[in-house]
Amino acid sequence: MTEAVRLITEQVRLRVRRDGADLSADTVLAEQYVRDEVRRYSERALGGSLPLLPDEHQTAREVVASLTGFGALQPFLDDPGIEEIWINGPARVFVARDGVPELTTMLLTEREVRDLVERMLQASGRRVDLSSPFVDASLPPVI
Repeated sequence: MTEAVRLITEQVRLRVRRDGADLSADTVLAEQYVRDEVRRYSERALGGSLPLLPDEHQTAREVVASLTGFGALQPFLDDPGIEEIWINGPARVFVARDGVPELTTMLLTEREVRDLVERMLQASGRRVDLSSPFVDASLPPVI
């Protein structure tokens, strides 16, 4: 996650808390909040206080994915050719296509790994901790 995506995501989260909104139940609202914050960020960047965004639309997609989806993993989840994803560490993210595993170029932070695992396990009812440091869980089917 880039610093810009992290900053915009945090601003959206602050607004969500302030407004008492539930973005998981309203993707249109999530996209509106994100568009608003990307615009604010870009205005500040044009003033020279922040680095410019190379692609506002891509930034917005990443922020929405981090808020309502599975962050950096969302493009893999959206790819119908990917059958399985596994994370063996921040720099060891694998996918399987047609039964063939491949190491991706994705680099996550340890915090991103923890956040992703926690978000995925919420749906499965499973847990990971010192007494159970490995977990194998499936996400619910998308309807």
